[in-house]
Amino acid sequence: MKKTLSVLLAVMMAVCAFAGGNKEKAAEAGGKVWIVATDTVFRPFEYTNEKNQFVGIDVDLLAAIAEDQGFKYELQSLGWDAGVAAVQVGQADALIAGATIKQSRIDSGWIFSEGYYNATQTFVVAKDSKIASFEDLKGKNVAVKNGTAGADFANSLKAKYGFTVTVFEDSPTMYQDVINGNSAACCEDTPIMADNIKTAGLALKIPAGMESEGAPYGFAIMDKKNQELLDMFNAGLKNIKANGKYQQILDKYLK
Repeated sequence: MKKTLSVLLAVMMAVCAFAGGNKEKAAEAGGKVWIVATDTVFRPFEYTNEKNQFVGIDVDLLAAIAEDQGFKYELQSLGWDAGVAAVQVGQADALIAGATIKQSRIDSGWIFSEGYYNATQTFVVAKDSKIASFEDLKGKNVAVKNGTAGADFANSLKAKYGFTVTVFEDSPTMYQDVINGNSAACCEDTPIMADNIKTAGLALKIPAGMESEGAPYGFAIMDKKNQELLDMFNAGLKNIKANGKYQQILDKYLK
């Protein structure tokens, strides 16, 4: 418990120091610069490419919306947990990290934009697996990533189909657990899984018909004082959908 508390305090101190330094630089430069937190690896929405550039759908969408609305921002790649924490304590103004809009988050204080991408969650199995339906998971184990929509989807089905769930802290470890045969399947956002299988050559596959109905990703604030930023995001999103820039960004990463 003490170790966990120490780790949490260390993360929060790092977030505060990093974000605080950027806010001071913004003030010195003059003008409002919004601090936006994001994940480190959630390909194709945010990741580092072969040129060591931070890229992805979320990265490009935010840039296009900021250009359309004329606001300045600082994007901080903190990781999911640290990014959420930064927004919760006010060291960042908003979060864009493939965050699924769901009622439990809204109830806990998240304030979401309009949805900017509708993502399903899917079960994924080893490349040579014969699992082809939820019924085939009976008596087996499914790996999930902590705090994700994929975990919610798997947990909603485990009683009905008789499988167990093991929780992991990150996606690569979850994938490897399936590849190693320790779990019969994992559950992940469909576009993320499809991209990882393709680009990383993972020995996994996505069975047809084992996906959720889907839910939108949203840009999020957690303090009403940042409503101006949320309003600009919504207005800019509407504009780039109308002028075709939105679809160009999706095609760049998903085709």
